Amino acid sequence: VQLQASGGGLVQAGASLRLSCVVSGGTFTSRYVMAWFRQIPGKEREFVASVAKSGNWKYYADSVKGRFTISRDNAKNTVLLQMNSLKSEDTAVYYCAGGSRLILSTIRDPRAYDDWGQGTLVTVSS
Repeated sequence: VQLQASGGGLVQAGASLRLSCVVSGGTFTSRYVMAWFRQIPGKEREFVASVAKSGNWKYYADSVKGRFTISRDNAKNTVLLQMNSLKSEDTAVYYCAGGSRLILSTIRDPRAYDDWGQGTLVTVSS
């Protein structure tokens, strides 16, 4: 399974960006969860949002709730992260991830995900 993330860039505070992650290869079970994480150099990878394959449930970090929206298009093997009202503290490298072994208690744990994209840089200037 390969994940390819894109859509990062440099924007001003208050602007919007949409990240995209295309998944190729492999067979996705009904339990394949997709997620976005972000990381600042020198810090641990931080959970941002996740979505079940059905799209029925979604989880968000408190820091992005109400500003970010995760969605997926299973027909196109794509997961999106719409980021609105961006803040300088959103600056990070954003990674998409996927996994089939997650349970509710591990949704926010990067160690629970098997597949990772290469990351895309989001820079928000204040």
